Amino acid sequence: MMDFPPGLSALSDRYDVVLCDVWGVIHNGVESFPEACAALTRWGETRGPVVLISNSPRPSYDVVAQLDGLSVPRSAWQGFVTSGDATRALLTPQTGKKVWKVGPERDAPLWAGFDLTLAGPEDADFILCSGLYEDEKEVPEDYRDRLKVAADRGLLFICANPDRVVQRGDRLIFCAGALADLYESLGGRVVMAGKPYPAIYDLAVAEAARLLGRPVDRDRVLCIGDGVITDVKGAHDQKLACLFVAKGIHGEKAVGPDGQLVPDAVHALLDAEAVGATHAIGDLVW
Repeated sequence: MMDFPPGLSALSDRYDVVLCDVWGVIHNGVESFPEACAALTRWGETRGPVVLISNSPRPSYDVVAQLDGLSVPRSAWQGFVTSGDATRALLTPQTGKKVWKVGPERDAPLWAGFDLTLAGPEDADFILCSGLYEDEKEVPEDYRDRLKVAADRGLLFICANPDRVVQRGDRLIFCAGALADLYESLGGRVVMAGKPYPAIYDLAVAEAARLLGRPVDRDRVLCIGDGVITDVKGAHDQKLACLFVAKGIHGEKAVGPDGQLVPDAVHALLDAEAVGATHAIGDLVW
């Protein structure tokens, strides 16, 4: 039975570790959320480690500067794993092959150090997708014809960010997961490493164990996130507790005219994807 705690402090006696989503929970791509950052800082000071778990397609070390630039305090987290970290493990078997790389140049750290030759959909051996080339202007349909060529050739599509959309300021921006969905609809093969898939959770739990200095009791791990098909489903599939931040990416479907959560609407959001959360809150606060 899902409950609606007033803040993270109400759960402090039930969990030792927090695995927290980033975009939509502690920042929106333009600015950080001070109350959420303060809540995570308090948790880290009084309860246990906070491991950020992000579907960013870049390695975690390369995303830290972005968090700093958005004024996310280093005190808000002790560990950090990304979809990019998990994706790099998938690239190792592809060494020496030709790749159709789809995504902006800012994601270059994702493939740095691998022996790969750039190619197009007509002659590549596989696809590595970190996002749209110009996500402020393009939509997935702009890629249909090129993806059809690749799908017909049977190319594997490695998706470095399973998110379909993220909120950038007050806009929704398409991500690599939306291209992966289109590719699958064209008959293509897709593999993903980020949320809700197991690889990134294995990394996150291992990082939590390192920080704790002992094995993790999975019954005392709390996942926090705002994406139903990524954060909530990932926790659900991993049998981990989840605090659903309902005013995030799905906010307009979860709140009433007064700006307060509507419990029936929150339940409906989760039921639509056949997943459940242990707890739900509007915004992350202490």
